Amino acid sequence: MYGENMRPNTQEPPEPPTPGTLLVDTSRGDRVGEFRGVAGPYWSLRPVGGGAEWEAEPRRLRPALVSEQLRARTARLNARSRGEVL
Repeated sequence: MYGENMRPNTQEPPEPPTPGTLLVDTSRGDRVGEFRGVAGPYWSLRPVGGGAEWEAEPRRLRPALVSEQLRARTARLNARSRGEVL
């Protein structure tokens, strides 16, 4: 009764991108982050403008659109001009 609709998760996790790739975390309001690496079952992302890294489930991430990449890089350049980013 309880297990009849249960199936093991046979879906393979996606292949991690190269470090520096911009991804969108859909579980955090479409927050854009730079891929840093794999931490167990999660992927580590860092805000493009600097700040604390966070971990996200790979299935909740998608590649950033060109417009999202441009917005994130512009925000980084603006923060850098204000002296907030090294």
